[in-house]
Amino acid sequence: MKKLYIDYDLFLRPAEKDQPHCSYVLRPGNDGPACLREEISFLFACRRCEDYPCVNSCPNGALKREAGLIKRSGFLCISCKTCSIACPFGIILPELLPYLAGRCDRCIGRLKSGEVPLCVSSCKNGAFRYVEEDDLKGCPDIYPMGDSIIVKVFNWLGSYGIKK
Repeated sequence: MKKLYIDYDLFLRPAEKDQPHCSYVLRPGNDGPACLREEISFLFACRRCEDYPCVNSCPNGALKREAGLIKRSGFLCISCKTCSIACPFGIILPELLPYLAGRCDRCIGRLKSGEVPLCVSSCKNGAFRYVEEDDLKGCPDIYPMGDSIIVKVFNWLGSYGIKK
């Protein structure tokens, strides 16, 4: 089964013209890829600080810690970016905290046979691809994110011996 593959390192630094687009018409500003970037950073790049300064700095309670993971509520977030400033590792990128937030629906049920998501076809630097999961077996730093996405990202927690 084909899945959306995201190379997080490439995803963090595309040129403006290479930004992946989203085809979901109900998403404000077509920010599906941006919400994926936030999700990946909270799942894999976050260092899980003991005192969670990002959560504690939020004046509106939009950031929550659930089972050791950080989650942001788009309804509560006022885009003040204090969490970004409080993060000692720079994981929460200020440009990813828009006031209006959308979620990526992974194009589930919207793709025709043989069709690829718009984020894949519009991403010029290869950060987004549509691949068979078996083609990635044995590749380093590959992690599943739900049932339909595979992420290539350096696992900071693993480098410290911490298992998720």
